[in-house]
Parts: sequence; C-alpha cells; structure tokens
Amino acid sequence: MGDPSILNVPYLILAAQTDSQVSFFYSPEFAAIISQLTSGMLLSLNIFILTILFALPLGLLVSFGRMSRFRIVRFLVGIYTSIMRGTPLMLQLMLVFFGPFYIMRMIDPTFVLNSAYRFPAVIIAFTLNYAAYYAEIFRSGIQSMPKGQYEAAAVLGFSKTQCFFRIIFPQVVKRIMPPMTNEAITLVKDTSLAMVLSVTEMFTAAKDLASAQSSVIPFVVAGVFFFVMNYVVAFCMMRIEKKLDYYR
Repeated sequence: MGDPSILNVPYLILAAQTDSQVSFFYSPEFAAIISQLTSGMLLSLNIFILTILFALPLGLLVSFGRMSRFRIVRFLVGIYTSIMRGTPLMLQLMLVFFGPFYIMRMIDPTFVLNSAYRFPAVIIAFTLNYAAYYAEIFRSGIQSMPKGQYEAAAVLGFSKTQCFFRIIFPQVVKRIMPPMTNEAITLVKDTSLAMVLSVTEMFTAAKDLASAQSSVIPFVVAGVFFFVMNYVVAFCMMRIEKKLDYYR
C-alpha cells in the first residue's frame, strides 16, 4: 500500500492556502493598503463635499437663468448646461487644467503650470459639471409648483423673494430629493475621475497599490470603501427626505 499521508496532500495544500489568506489580513501589507486607501478616501470625501457646497448654490443660480424672462440669458445658460451635460467630465477636467496653460503660453511663452493647481482644477470642473445637472433638477422642481401658490402669496402680502424662499423653495426641496440623491451617489463614484489630473484619490491609490503588489485586494478594498460611502450618502439623504415628509 502507498503512504497514507499522500492522501492528505490536497487537504494540506488547501489548509496552507487558507491560512496564508487569513494571515494576509493581519499582515503589515494589508495594514499599509488600508492606511493608503484611507488617505485616498479622505481626499475623495473632500472632492465630494466641496463639489456639493459649490455646485448647489451655483446650480440654483443657473436654474434662475434658465427661467429668465430675457431670451439672451436663457440662450447663454442653455448653451452652458448643454455643453456640461453633453461632454464627458473627464474631458472637462482636462480642459479646466490644461486650458489656462495654453492660454497663458500665448501671452508668456515662459509660463509654467503649477502642480498645486491640480486639486483646484478638479473642484472647478466638478462644480461646473454638477451645477448644470442640479440646475435642471431645480428648474423642474420650481416649474412643477402650481401658479396658484404664487398668487395666494401675493394676496397675503408676500414679496416675490419672500414667496420663493418661504413658500415655494421648501416644497421644491422635498420634491427634488430623489434626483438629488441619485446625483450625490453618482458624484461619489465620479470622484475617481480625478486620477486624470494625477490627484491621488482613493481609486488612484488602489491602482498604484495593485500595481506595486500585483494583487486585486486594493481594488476590492476600494470597492468596499465606495460602497460604504454611497450607503452613508443614501442613508443621510433618506433621513432628510423623511424629515421633509410633512404630508404625514
């Protein structure tokens, strides 16, 4: 008869592989992955927060331009929203970053683009892009309100500004929360496009780690981070929507 230990070879190999996989999650390499991806996640979070802070008020102003009684204003704002929504965000990032360089080189051939402009360029491009989408959401919400509410506010002595911010806008916010949530979730995922300008956000950090370690683990961890961020955003937006559910 053969050696009985030979029969246990597949089991021993599987056990060794399982032990090595488990030990990896307690190794310094995995701790380094978490540390670097966490710093990338914080940068992605900064891009998300700053884009929301700048794009929402700009989107509201753009929506006013879309509803302006002046045809030239409507035309110009319409061109802006069409370009922002009709071209890739990646292209807009490159134009915002490299555009000033080529313009300044026409004036001063010795001009050199500062690498510190990379992050501001990301924020500018993201803000301009998402403001166009938010503008259309605001416009649809505002135009969905019955004209009778404006007339009732005028009868009660409210000015147009008071009518909008005290009566119309709170109802608009409630109506546009679902599409706003969708845009916020899309924004979380779009932060990975900052890699075009060599901004080391979470996906860029995962790509660099995966190349250095010849492993897909960094991509898996980055995917988990993105999922958690999106879940938190969706949960917060849902809570806000419930708070605004005054019909109940």
